[in-house]
Amino acid sequence: MLCCMPGVAVVPALLVSWSSAAFIISYVIAVLAGHVEPLVPYISDTGTKPPESGIFGFMINISALLAAITMYIRYLLIEKQNESLRFVGSSCNIFSLCIGLMGCIGMGIVATFQELAVPSVHDIGALVAFGSGVVYITLQSIISYKSCPQWNTYFVCHIRMAISVISCIAFIPMIVFASQISMTKIDWTPGEK
Repeated sequence: MLCCMPGVAVVPALLVSWSSAAFIISYVIAVLAGHVEPLVPYISDTGTKPPESGIFGFMINISALLAAITMYIRYLLIEKQNESLRFVGSSCNIFSLCIGLMGCIGMGIVATFQELAVPSVHDIGALVAFGSGVVYITLQSIISYKSCPQWNTYFVCHIRMAISVISCIAFIPMIVFASQISMTKIDWTPGEK
């Protein structure tokens, strides 16, 4: 199976490295071009105007592909582990994979439809990406606990669950505050609503 092949663990590491580079490179270009303020801009703001928009879109689409491959490898790994010790239903594993892949599609939408060009599509993509991501992380944390102690340590499970809880906590204010504003431009000056 693919998940048991030597070297397959490089895919998640490549995902993290590539995604980090995507955010950093587009941020640096956007700041140097004067398109965003250097102090904590929205991720999407750093990929709105050319030339950084092309780099951002390309690199995030590659990140979405790498994330999908990583999730598929995780799915295969759980299926293989499940053969010797049935700790989770196959339908739960498939459901988790489908939710994760929805998040990857959301990432692709965010990368393809810039924040200011098609804001409603961009926002829907972001909602799908972040919402699916939170659900996927939570499901994977639950699956990890179910596989203890055979395939995971409790320490790893606790770390995954902590990340899941932090993601859930961060997702709620993101939805609340995003629904309160209508962003039609990046630049804000004091006195504007």
